[in-house]
Amino acid sequence: MIKAILLDMYGVIIKQTGDDFVPYIHRTHPELTAEQIQSPWFRANAGEVTSLDIWRELGFTEDPEELEKEYLDTLELNDDVLDFLRSAQGKYKLALISNDSSGWSRYVREKFQLNQYFDAISISGDIGIKKPDERIFRMTLEKLDVPASDCLYVDDRVKNLKATGLLGMHAVQLNSRGEEYTGTSFATFRELTQALEEGRLETSEATDLRPNVTMPSFL
Repeated sequence: MIKAILLDMYGVIIKQTGDDFVPYIHRTHPELTAEQIQSPWFRANAGEVTSLDIWRELGFTEDPEELEKEYLDTLELNDDVLDFLRSAQGKYKLALISNDSSGWSRYVREKFQLNQYFDAISISGDIGIKKPDERIFRMTLEKLDVPASDCLYVDDRVKNLKATGLLGMHAVQLNSRGEEYTGTSFATFRELTQALEEGRLETSEATDLRPNVTMPSFL
């Protein structure tokens, strides 16, 4: 029986997957390679540098706090995610697991008032562990005090879904980036909601459970 739902941030709660960051930087620094842009970004996600260091290392001379805010304000919530969270809250324990810098995650969560929905929050930049390392998932399970077999994990990246599946969670994809996944995959939170309402996510079978009928009301 599913007692907890664990969600990724980018590509799930947030519409953007993170793939927009390199093109965003290229608007003002086209001379930088993708690897040069990703290096400080990935290190910030691992807690090795701060989110403000990203801008400094990329050669920006403007106020890094203003630069950070300008970029993060381009992000949008995914369609129907707030309805999903409001409906699920109280019926399930909820957790957020995100590969993100501490600063970016804090800003996004505060801007969209997301903290109120979650019983546990695990951010890679805070703890120095990134998905798909199983330790970040195990730490979150301990916070929730729910066994893996009673948890549903939602992510857009296949490598993270496979990691949670090995731990015994029910792993489903919100397919925002078009990655091929042999397990259960949904295009929208409405589809995910219907599957939960109908109890079709109580097994870990790798089947496509997307509904083909009109979406009902939320949980």
